[in-house]
Amino acid sequence: MAGTPATAGAGGLESTLRARRDAGAKLLVPYVMAGMTEDWVVVLQAVAAAGADAIEVGLPFSDPMMDGPVVQAAGLAALQRGTTVASVLGQLAGADLGVPVAVMTYYNLVFRAGHRRFAAALIAAGVSGAIVPDLPLEELPPWGDAADAAGVETVLMVAPSTPPERVARIAARARGFLYAVARMGVTGERQELGVEVGPVIERARAASDLPVCAGIGISTPEQAARVCEVADGAVVGSALVRRLLDGAGPEGAAKFVGELRAALGP
Repeated sequence: MAGTPATAGAGGLESTLRARRDAGAKLLVPYVMAGMTEDWVVVLQAVAAAGADAIEVGLPFSDPMMDGPVVQAAGLAALQRGTTVASVLGQLAGADLGVPVAVMTYYNLVFRAGHRRFAAALIAAGVSGAIVPDLPLEELPPWGDAADAAGVETVLMVAPSTPPERVARIAARARGFLYAVARMGVTGERQELGVEVGPVIERARAASDLPVCAGIGISTPEQAARVCEVADGAVVGSALVRRLLDGAGPEGAAKFVGELRAALGP
C-alpha cells in the first residue's frame, strides 16, 4: 500500500514502550475505533500529539464479543460508513502518527484474510502490533508465527481469573506489552476500579519483563493514575470513544488525552 507508514518516526511497539518505561515514564495507550467518524485519522493524530505513547486502533466487526455498548456503537457507526479492513489500513498508511499503532481485532477477520496476508498488510500500513482477544493461547501459533515472521507484535491478555501458571505461559508468548485486564466483563466506563486490578497486574509483572498496561474500565485521569501506581501504563478506550460519539472531535479527544497524560506525568 502506498503512503508513509503510520509508525514513521517511531520504533516498534515493544521497543518504544520499554524505552519510555525504562526512562521512568508511565505509559498511555488510548483506543479509537477506526472509521467511526469521517475525521478518525485526524483524531489519531491529535491524541498522538497530546501525549499517547502508542495507540490501539479497533477494526470494526459485526460480532464484537469483548466490546461493551459504547465501543459496539462506534463499531456499528464505522460499519455503516462502509469501513473495511482494507480502507482502515489504507488510511493508516498515510497517517504519519509518530507513535506505534496496534490494531484490536477479532480472529474471524484475521482468518478470512489469511495469517500471512493479514500480517503483511499490517506491516505495509505501518502497524506494529495486534490484539486478538478471542484467539486463545493454545490456538495462537498459526497467527502468532506468521505475525512474528512479518514483524507484527501480538499483545496477549491476562485476566483476573487467569491462574499464575497460565499467566507465565501467556507472558512467555506475548509481544509488545502484556495487557492486564482490570476487571472481568466487556469494555466500558466504570465509576470505580475493581478490586481485581491490583492482583492481576502484580501476577503479570511477576511473570514478565514486558511493559504491563492495564485496561478495561479505566475511565478517568484519576483512575489511570491509580492503576499506574502498580502497572506500567493504562489503556483507555470507552471513555474516549464516548466523547467522540458525543461529537468531541479531534480537539476534544486531544483535551481528554492531555488530561490523562498530565495525571500520569510527562
